[in-house]
Amino acid sequence: MNMRPLRVLALDASSSACSVALWQGQPGSAGTLSGLYEVAPRQHMRKLLPMVDTVLSQAGIALADVDALAYGVGPGSFTGLRIAAGTAQGLAFGADKPMIGISTLAALALQACREGEGGQVCAALDARMDEIYVGCFAVERNEGIPQVTALDQEQVIAPQQLTLPAGTLRAIGAGFGYLERMPEQTRQQLVLHTSDAEPDAREIAQLAALELVAQRLHSPADVQPVYLRNNVAHRSTRGPLD
Repeated sequence: MNMRPLRVLALDASSSACSVALWQGQPGSAGTLSGLYEVAPRQHMRKLLPMVDTVLSQAGIALADVDALAYGVGPGSFTGLRIAAGTAQGLAFGADKPMIGISTLAALALQACREGEGGQVCAALDARMDEIYVGCFAVERNEGIPQVTALDQEQVIAPQQLTLPAGTLRAIGAGFGYLERMPEQTRQQLVLHTSDAEPDAREIAQLAALELVAQRLHSPADVQPVYLRNNVAHRSTRGPLD
């Protein structure tokens, strides 16, 4: 007798992109993914809930059939993080579902290995104010099941101060628009994968599925975005990301 698949609905609005994804599968399987992704600066609030409705409708399920709500916990755009976390929180409260927060940098690192290859990855996002959000990870896939392990602590830092763990790392994310400002030693360690990738709910859903199986869940009341920068009220003259 087949068991009902586990399901995770993931939302992200941590960058200029807005995305929703649904993971479905049995524990210990790679599962299947469906979702929507759109680069939509300053439109997250308007687009996120309709995207949720579309993804669920295309899968032929209701929110009640989902086992957990996942969201990009940060770092990223301050406003975007609040929108995704608040939307996921509202859905979770309404449907009485647990929540899972996933690092946007870890999700970005997994995105660098979509084709199945693993290795060390450095993920970086533009933090504005001439700084970047950055984290380094070891990414592996075992029969399609991802494992992402942090190699250092995520941080917000000036590009010229960035140092890396030993070895060669694949570089992904808009933070590498500052590549020329980084130290020579750092640049020598990096192999640029792409500098225009943004976090995607598809990777957040995959990582959240592992947390669901392990029952590492939290209540909607405990939602707390990770900003990294202490003063989230400060704004760059370059304007908000979202």
